[in-house]
Amino acid sequence: MYAIVEIKGQQFKAEEGKYLYVHHLGEDVKEGQELTFDKVLLLDADGDVKVGAPAVEGAKVNCEVLLPLVKGEKVIVFKKKRRKGYRRKNGHRQQFTKVLVKSIVNA
Repeated sequence: MYAIVEIKGQQFKAEEGKYLYVHHLGEDVKEGQELTFDKVLLLDADGDVKVGAPAVEGAKVNCEVLLPLVKGEKVIVFKKKRRKGYRRKNGHRQQFTKVLVKSIVNA
C-alpha cells in the first residue's frame, strides 16, 4: 500500500516503514513528534487505486519526525562572463526534515 501525498508543495510517494526527506518543516517541529498529512492525492491499496480531486476524502498519512534538521549536499553556483572579469561563486545547502511513515489511513 502506498500513497502520493503533498507536503509543503511537493509530492512524495509514501509507503509504510519508509523514510522521507521533506523540506524543512520549521523550528517548532521536535524529534519524536507525530505529524499527520491529510492532502493525499492518490491512494493504492493492493491494486485498488483511488485518485482524489484534488485530494482523497478521509485519507491520511501518519508520520514521526526522526531528525528535525538534516542538511543536504552542498551545491556550488558559479557564474562567469568570459573576457569581462566577472566571476561569482556561491554555495547552497538545502535543509530537510527526515520523517518515518508510520501508517497510511484509508477512508
